[in-house]
Amino acid sequence: MKLHIFNPEADLALADFSENYMASARIRRMAADLAVLPLWWAGEGDGVVAASAYNQPFAERMNRLFGRQVTLVTPPELAEIAGAAYCPWGWNPALRKWLLKQGVAPAMLPGREELEACRQWSGRDVALEVLASFRGMEGCCGTGRCLKSVEECRAYRLEQQRRCVFKAPWSGSGKGLLWCYSDFSAAVAGWCAKVLAAQGGLIGMPIYNKVGDFAMEFEVTDERKVCFIGYSRFETNGKGAYEGNHLQSDADIEQWLATWVGVDVLKRIRTHLLQELQKKFAGYRGVMGVDMMICRTDEGSYTVCPCVEVNLRMNMGIVAHTLYQRILSPEVTGRFSVEAFASAEALLKAHQAAGEAFPAVVRNGRLVSGYLSLVPVTPQSHYRAYIQVDTAKK
Repeated sequence: MKLHIFNPEADLALADFSENYMASARIRRMAADLAVLPLWWAGEGDGVVAASAYNQPFAERMNRLFGRQVTLVTPPELAEIAGAAYCPWGWNPALRKWLLKQGVAPAMLPGREELEACRQWSGRDVALEVLASFRGMEGCCGTGRCLKSVEECRAYRLEQQRRCVFKAPWSGSGKGLLWCYSDFSAAVAGWCAKVLAAQGGLIGMPIYNKVGDFAMEFEVTDERKVCFIGYSRFETNGKGAYEGNHLQSDADIEQWLATWVGVDVLKRIRTHLLQELQKKFAGYRGVMGVDMMICRTDEGSYTVCPCVEVNLRMNMGIVAHTLYQRILSPEVTGRFSVEAFASAEALLKAHQAAGEAFPAVVRNGRLVSGYLSLVPVTPQSHYRAYIQVDTAKK
């Protein structure tokens, strides 16, 4: 039996690497509101760790609708479960300490050495090394540099004729970014100095003329083999923060990508990544995602930046890929979104309006139309995760 935990603070807690790390109130609210989200990627007979209030009746209803057999497990029950494999969104020392306090045996959890290795592998400097391994490959673009001082950051900005982005080595995907569109101002210098003091370095990269975001999703099996799971296609805002995923088949996503780059380019990237990830992450077990971009060159052609981020944990791309395979009717496409609201009242109003305008229709355990909330929306909720089905397959 696997026990799944949604802990969205995983990246920041791993960066802090303290067993006493406490997430912000906003992230704690997100974790509570979306606690039952792993219901959708858990396997048959697995459990999801979450409080029972609101979540229990929701999980029971979704199990009936979609023919699932996933159990809700409350934190006090963890001490009574022997032999379970724990599968959080991402590992970190604070989560390990919390599980130990719930009565979980230390042997069931990763030790400090494993967590240190996970932190090292999760750094953006490692993603930069993966990107560098593509140098010279036809159809690919992308460069970057590890920076160790404010002076190096300033010099990097000056040498970039284009704008650049500075990235903290450890942060949530799409987070810890500073987009530098003009001069290296005092505010930019201050941000760089703060990150340098906290994490010891920064990553500098040019800002490319992005056309679209996508990812290749992988899994490292217990036999230490890296396997390709599939594609994910996602949207980000102007600052690079995640907004949602398209729910499409791998074939449809590949066809969309082929608008700009040849399928042969994608296959070369995938083949190279399978080899590179095998070398870089030989000691890792679990899923991972490699974020990429389609970029337009000054000459009007298109290339792929084959490694923008490496997410060494569960990620929204794999969630979307699983939702498409398990939940959606093959006759439709849709969108998976996670949204935050300033007030619980605003969220409840939006949720009710969507349910009335686009009632969910489920046939034979598959969503064929409408709006489906993937978590219960309560009077306290500020976050929601949902599927909105398109009217026809595109």
